[in-house]
Amino acid sequence: MLNKTHLNFLQNDLSQKKVLVVGDVMLDRYWFGDVNRISPEAPVPIAKIDKIEDRPGGAANVARNIASLGGDVTLLSVVGTDEPALCLEKLLATEKVNTLFQRDETISTIVKLRVLAKNQQLLRIDFEEQPSHEILAKVMEQYTAIIEDYEVVILSDYGKGGLSHTIQMIEIARKHNKKILVDPKGSDYSKYRHATLITPNRSEMRDAVGSWRDENELQSKAQKLMQELDLAYLLVTRSEEGMTLFADNSYNYPTFAQEVYDVSGAGDTVIATLGLTLANGCNIQEAVQIANFAAGVVVAKLGTATVNKQELIEHISKHL
Repeated sequence: MLNKTHLNFLQNDLSQKKVLVVGDVMLDRYWFGDVNRISPEAPVPIAKIDKIEDRPGGAANVARNIASLGGDVTLLSVVGTDEPALCLEKLLATEKVNTLFQRDETISTIVKLRVLAKNQQLLRIDFEEQPSHEILAKVMEQYTAIIEDYEVVILSDYGKGGLSHTIQMIEIARKHNKKILVDPKGSDYSKYRHATLITPNRSEMRDAVGSWRDENELQSKAQKLMQELDLAYLLVTRSEEGMTLFADNSYNYPTFAQEVYDVSGAGDTVIATLGLTLANGCNIQEAVQIANFAAGVVVAKLGTATVNKQELIEHISKHL
């Protein structure tokens, strides 16, 4: 169980060990407005926009969560040569995230544009393209050159093509005795073989192993997946059911959300907190407990958001 020792841990300087995040970055663009009428051109609402807000998304949101908690983090990814890429760089610099962006002139930076009225999402428009093989090869070269400087590697896979060398990245990290945490995507988890930990949500777990009727069947399927992939740990995030860690046994962590407002980005916060706490010496159960509380803070915020150290300490203190 969490105790004051964990609060003391969080109050320490957590920038002593460096974390590397690799994966698909995107710009989450929000258009806020109001709807008062229906278009005469088609039966759709007209949104009058009065505020635009940009936030780093995808792997960039993982990195900014680590920085928000006081960690030393570097983000390695691919962007285009366009305005969203410049916007991402500026936003991440403001949030003290070190960026190593490979620029691909043949693509546009991934943008997810959301139109909201009274904080209700009306529409989402995605702009995305696959990076070129040449640029991905350069990412791999840079990754190989810098891996030794980092304690933990987080692979944030959003299925956008930025992690085509996952197998090689895990192999190189293992050779350097680094912990490898993966936020997975898709139904084929063979590319994550030999990772330290993977963190599928409930839906992603079903995609990988099929549905389950009860907790015993889930545990059986989880243990089988861990053996097939040679994983040290498997953490399934289960929304309102909290989290379940599979290790030598299974451990359940109930949710401690203050008020569930928006679950988007909660998985980013979980893996970010895990990476930072494991890098700084927490054991796996302590790390998952702290990450569970961090998720409880961030789901009470709108859109892709972060949790800072003081918010996390206060949230944990309420439940001690």
